[in-house]
Amino acid sequence: MSEQQSAVDVETTFDVSKEELSIIRAELAGDFPDDYLYLSDDYILSVASKPYSKDPTVRRPIDYSTGKLKDLLKWREGNATGLMSMLKMSQLPDTDTACVEQPEKYTKAKALATSLNYSAIYWHGLDKKGRPILWLRCNRMPWFPDAEAQVNSYILLSDEGIKCMPPGVTDFVVLADSNSPPPPNPQFMLNILSALVKGYPDRLHELISCPVGTIIQSVMKLLLPLMPTRLASKIILISPEDTKEKLAGILLNGEDDIPTFMGGSCDHDKFYPTEGSFPDKELKFDYDGMRSRLEESIKAYHK
Repeated sequence: MSEQQSAVDVETTFDVSKEELSIIRAELAGDFPDDYLYLSDDYILSVASKPYSKDPTVRRPIDYSTGKLKDLLKWREGNATGLMSMLKMSQLPDTDTACVEQPEKYTKAKALATSLNYSAIYWHGLDKKGRPILWLRCNRMPWFPDAEAQVNSYILLSDEGIKCMPPGVTDFVVLADSNSPPPPNPQFMLNILSALVKGYPDRLHELISCPVGTIIQSVMKLLLPLMPTRLASKIILISPEDTKEKLAGILLNGEDDIPTFMGGSCDHDKFYPTEGSFPDKELKFDYDGMRSRLEESIKAYHK
């Protein structure tokens, strides 16, 4: 999508009654008794209130929204369960009993930590509506990444941001610095698209890529036709000459929040240095610090 006003800013939504919310909750609790509380009432209402893809003049049928949420929880069983325990496992010595008895899991745990250590994906700050911002810095990613580990880190971080969301906030913004090489890995991008559609429906408010050069334009020409229409409408490409003005209109504190790597003065690197905050540890990325800063930003916004 171009730099024009995005479809998500003008999208129609419909009312959902308390009775309909209760019906959806009961269905989810019946099929997923251990996981259904992962979905907040605000999020369920957000999903159920959207226009129906087959007829945008009416609301999604309750059965459709319920099925969508069931698919989400089913997807989580095979893709999101256990990632936090895996991250904790990565910090154990290789002589630990758990690592010795589960060598395959330990290998994946270390790959997850390595993916986070690039400091290429992290939460930092809010947009003007109080939505958390997930930053994606392509120039920090390896040319030939472990796509599975990268997607796992994205899922882990997405869940962390969602847990921090206050009542009334159900979606987030992705801001991608995608003009520097290496370009986004195709398999990684396809896996991310699959995760957004199946595991995080209606969670993405916008994915804003700037400054956009020829490489990312070529990548998006390949990817956009593969996306559902609603998801494609949320992709915003901003040219180099318009980057500063557009970012100032998105970020909570305007130009003061534009990072140095996008031509501003806000220094992200003091929190997310390339060598990591803990260079002597397996997990060099400051995961806990990232979460604390996001929680503080949200708390300050809602004072």
